Amino acid sequence: MSSDADPRVLVVDDDPALADVVARYLRREGFEVDYASDGATGLQRALSTLPDLVVLDLMMPGMDGFEVCRRLRRSTSIPVVMLTALGEENDRISGLDLGADDYITKPFSPRELAARVRAVLRRAGGATGPAELLTGGGIEIDTFAHEVRRKGEPVTLTSKEYDLLVCFLTSPGRAWRREELLETVWGWRIGDTSTVTVHVRRLREKVEDDPSAPRHLKTVRGVGYRWED
Repeated sequence: MSSDADPRVLVVDDDPALADVVARYLRREGFEVDYASDGATGLQRALSTLPDLVVLDLMMPGMDGFEVCRRLRRSTSIPVVMLTALGEENDRISGLDLGADDYITKPFSPRELAARVRAVLRRAGGATGPAELLTGGGIEIDTFAHEVRRKGEPVTLTSKEYDLLVCFLTSPGRAWRREELLETVWGWRIGDTSTVTVHVRRLREKVEDDPSAPRHLKTVRGVGYRWED
């Protein structure tokens, strides 16, 4: 995301009235907003224009938000904030499992959505201080360049997966409670810790030789997780 330009947000939703309200509010908050009324168009536009963030409705006819998110994650790490129906916990977990960075349930206030978008973009922006190289378990993180390598090969992570990995490699051996990770990475003092579980599972798939028997990102029974070199 460029620091000298308005952040670019792509809103993908088949409800034009809702999308219009969201777009007008985000523009008022200083975002540049593009809009797509269906999943296929949204995916094509996201891949061609590479916005700073995508606001993605999950339930759309044709190509739904799940498939859009799945295809985005094949080739990009564009942050995704998904819109879900109230009480649809399975949808939220499925979306997070596909690599979404955050979610907000309908009905919601445009102000809350804008706050979530800003928070995700801040986390996706990477470090701005001196370069620091974190290493462990065959992983290297260049926090200045916001780059991750495993055994010398680049690894594509979502912003939340990246932040989780930084937490673990910064404090190897520390047992992180799920609630601590939820507050540190997501900024939520109260929330669903299954969000952490989903992201840890996805992170293991990218940093472990055998995610089902992890050597480095260990589960601490009754507590949470710990990184072991």
